[in-house]
Parts: sequence; structure tokens; C-alpha cells
Amino acid sequence: MADNAVLVLEEVVAGYGGLTVLNGTSLQAQRGAITTIIGPNGAGKSTIFKTVFGLLPARSGRIVFEGREVTNFGPRKLLELGISYVPQGRNIFPELSVRHNLELGATAAGERVDVAARIEAVMDRFPMLRERAAAQASTLSGGQQKLLEIARSLLLDPKLMLIDEPSIGLSPRLVQETFAILQDLRAKGMTILMVEQNAKRALEASDFGVVIELGRTRMAGEARAILADPKVGQLFLGGGLVTTG
Repeated sequence: MADNAVLVLEEVVAGYGGLTVLNGTSLQAQRGAITTIIGPNGAGKSTIFKTVFGLLPARSGRIVFEGREVTNFGPRKLLELGISYVPQGRNIFPELSVRHNLELGATAAGERVDVAARIEAVMDRFPMLRERAAAQASTLSGGQQKLLEIARSLLLDPKLMLIDEPSIGLSPRLVQETFAILQDLRAKGMTILMVEQNAKRALEASDFGVVIELGRTRMAGEARAILADPKVGQLFLGGGLVTTG
């Protein structure tokens, strides 16, 4: 499976101050697939993303992207290489328009990129953004704001998207729409690594799954196999594949 992996973590150790959160985490994100990381609250899921994206230093281990070691590379360098990151929560400029949010998001793309053309392309993909282009971002619904964040990350033309808890705070209908968007991106060739609280729904929308506990990978494989494994619900998700924190 490693031959087709866009991202590989090998025995990564990381944490905050004296607290070690990742205790030798190993996992892979397969090319052109959605891989979802699940596990109990405090397992280290979001810490994985912060370490991959250079926001938190890896104390040991290796992070390899497209065959190149990128351990402890900074966020700007990782963006240049083709990794985008959509963090948990709302990360927009609420007082600015939708268009201005997109323009600011494209500043990391570099001077040689036709930013206007890329903005037009994402608006073609997500017509709602064109309809609301002049509106303040704060007036968008929660689902629309998440869509804006995803669209902003696409302006950088990433090879890999890290997306943390995309469904948090959304209604069931908007959760369904958000996962449909991610599946559409996957169908167009995007590689997606996702952390998600709604474990059952996320695994249903994914190709592969990774179960994390106490900063270690406890299980990895096809999402449907993990979804069907009774041990996953009993050991990692409080007796049922419902949600994780």
C-alpha cells in the first residue's frame, strides 16, 4: 500500500511542552482516496495534522510526502509542495466579503499563479460562492462558511488536503452536503486526509480508515472493514460508531 501513498508517517512522536501526545504514530494517506482518522477524545487526531503541517515540531520519526521527507518543514513550504490544511472550527475573515476571503487565501499561491483564474474556477465549482461573492462572510451559514474554507484551500491547487472536523457544528443535511463535496473532490483526483467526530458517517464516505488511541495507530485498513469491526465500537468509540471528540 505504501507504493500508492501520498503521505506517510513513520513512528512520529510529538506533543506540547512536557506532554507527549503522539507516541510513535504511523499511518498513510493513499493517492486519490479519502482516509479518515478516528479515535476517542484526546487520542491525538488533531495533533497529527498540526505536526504534519509544521505547526508543532516532531520530536522523532519521519513524515514523507510524495517520496520526500518533509519532517518539520514550515507551513509555507508545505503549501508550496502541495499540502493544504483546513483547520477545525471557522477560519474565515468574517467582516470581509466572500471574494476578498478567497483573494487573501490565494496569496500563498505565489506571484506566477493566475489568482483571478483560480478564483473563477472555484466559483464555477461552487456556484453559491459566486452568488454570494459580495456578501460579508459572516452572513453565510455554517455550511457555507465551511465550503468557503474548502474552496480557499483549493486555490492553492493542493495534491493533499488535510481537513479537521469538517462536520462540527453543522446540521445533518449540511453534514451530508459537506461529505458529498469531499467525495466529489476525491472523484476528481484529490487525496484527502480527514479527522472527523462523526465516525460512522465519515467512514461511510471514506476509502480507508485509521483508528488512533493514546497517540498510536491501533488499526488501519479499508473503511468498510473498520466500520464493520465490532471491536472498533467497543474499544474506541464508547460502544458504538456514533461520534468521537
